[in-house]
Amino acid sequence: MTAAPTSARNAVVAAALDLFVAQGFEATSVEQIAQAAGVSRSTFFRQFGGKDDVVFSDHEVLLAQLRTSLGTLQDDPHENPWAAACAASVEVFRHFAAEPELARRRYAVVRQVPALREREIVTVFQYERLFDEYLRSALPGLDPVDAVAFSAAVTAVHNHVLRRLLRGTEDIPESVLTDAYDRLMHRFGVHPGGHEAQEDDLVVAVFPRRMPGAEVARRLRESL
Repeated sequence: MTAAPTSARNAVVAAALDLFVAQGFEATSVEQIAQAAGVSRSTFFRQFGGKDDVVFSDHEVLLAQLRTSLGTLQDDPHENPWAAACAASVEVFRHFAAEPELARRRYAVVRQVPALREREIVTVFQYERLFDEYLRSALPGLDPVDAVAFSAAVTAVHNHVLRRLLRGTEDIPESVLTDAYDRLMHRFGVHPGGHEAQEDDLVVAVFPRRMPGAEVARRLRESL
């Protein structure tokens, strides 16, 4: 599937959502969407694949982008993997918050169609699995339970804040999500905050009992 420029893709998505709202998802044909968006049927299939792909096309692009960006970070010893996973999730929120009305229309359609709700669950799991795989790669020896727990928490917090945006009529500032992630990282004992180290510092390491052993090892390597 070839990615089209964002503005062109959004025009097709917007046309499809308008039709889904007006006459229902099942009653709307690909031909009707293509005609409303001013593209050919073959162009539609080349860009999206099917009707349900229109609804979730943004997620496919976002997942690919995050997979690439996190992949470049996993070998960086100065990058806090926990914070990187949170920052990646913020990028997803930022994308949908940039066009909240389009995101709200998409959400309304998904809520009305059981098959789309099921695909949404699968899509959410794809983000969770991406963060889980990244953490395990960036932190060799990390307990899989810690990786799964943190990845699930990051995804759940994101979905909670995003749904506040989608269900309401007012914009939700990005700081709501970043503040929530700060609290989450403190709860897991992996917050990157701390003072700047000096060359002649005497390092006394104190770590919360709840901090995963792999993160303790990473911080010790970074300090020493």
